[in-house]
Amino acid sequence: MAAKAVKETKTNREVVLGFLEEAESWQLLSNQFPSKVGGRPAWLSQVDLPTVSELQCEKCKLPTVFLLQVYAPVTEYDRCFHRTLFVFCCKTPACYSRNDNKCFKVFRCQLPRKNDFYPFDPPSDEKPDQLMDDNQVLSSGLKLCRLCGCLGQKACSRCHCVTYCSKEHQTIDWKHRHKKECSNEASQSSEELNSFLFPEWELVTEPEELPAKDEKLHESHSLDQESMTCVNNGLENSELESMALHETQDTKVFQKFKKRIANEPQQVLRYCKEGSPLWVSAEHEPRDEVPECPCGAKRLFEFQIMPQLLNHLKVDRTDASIDWGTVAIYTCADSCDQGTKYSAEFIWKQDFSGEQAV
Repeated sequence: MAAKAVKETKTNREVVLGFLEEAESWQLLSNQFPSKVGGRPAWLSQVDLPTVSELQCEKCKLPTVFLLQVYAPVTEYDRCFHRTLFVFCCKTPACYSRNDNKCFKVFRCQLPRKNDFYPFDPPSDEKPDQLMDDNQVLSSGLKLCRLCGCLGQKACSRCHCVTYCSKEHQTIDWKHRHKKECSNEASQSSEELNSFLFPEWELVTEPEELPAKDEKLHESHSLDQESMTCVNNGLENSELESMALHETQDTKVFQKFKKRIANEPQQVLRYCKEGSPLWVSAEHEPRDEVPECPCGAKRLFEFQIMPQLLNHLKVDRTDASIDWGTVAIYTCADSCDQGTKYSAEFIWKQDFSGEQAV
């Protein structure tokens, strides 16, 4: 079990990188305590799931969809023997306004080693003889949305056999699958239906190893002359100096980002509990915007989602797509005890500035 967890990095701020690997479906179930991307969430606590309203996108009010989860216990607290962070995002491209985090949700859930849902001892690394993989009902009896795997309390009014989190997800499933099932016709798996969820991957981690030589990054401290000529008309010297300083700082931050990830370009996640994010821009870094936890403790940086993940989500469209530069997750410094509940934490979305690209 410990091998699957993201190791803590409090003493030396070691950065742990996340990469995607294929895995068998049983390895990504709740009782294996996985870190994973896509598919349905592998819920930790089997009760007190986030409600439909808690999972709504704050912009379009549609349900967000599971993006990823990170298994990250905190060893000094028994209450955090099992601890997982769950991230959800909206699938509506129009909701991805520049540097706006309202299309994301993040929840923390934790359990002591002795709990009502899992054995005291670690799970076996061997494939079980019998798979308890019911995508619609948790071991606690809670019913899940057939489409997205979140809390589903809305049943089909005709057969009462399947449940959904919302009318929107019921409509999608009815169109692509359940209409035939309700009519006792042969049900066919639809690629469109499968593509509603993000592709599922295991999220594996390894410590970041930087090159032995810490070469200096030479930054340019001057603006392009042609650009300077264009903006010079009608601007005071003080305004020009301010613009030049900002662009120079932004370039330095972006070059630092590119240099750091060049060693492991396939990284999709960077974990450094109580460390600092690797920003993609000098614009829109949080100063005093990270709110305290309701318990009164500060929220500190824990991990960030990298733009490389977008390459694996199959979200590209000709007209528009969901997008981000990086997404930073901040969590309660004390990982406060909320019992079996899923506690909302804080997320910060930063986009690339100008024409930057990884």
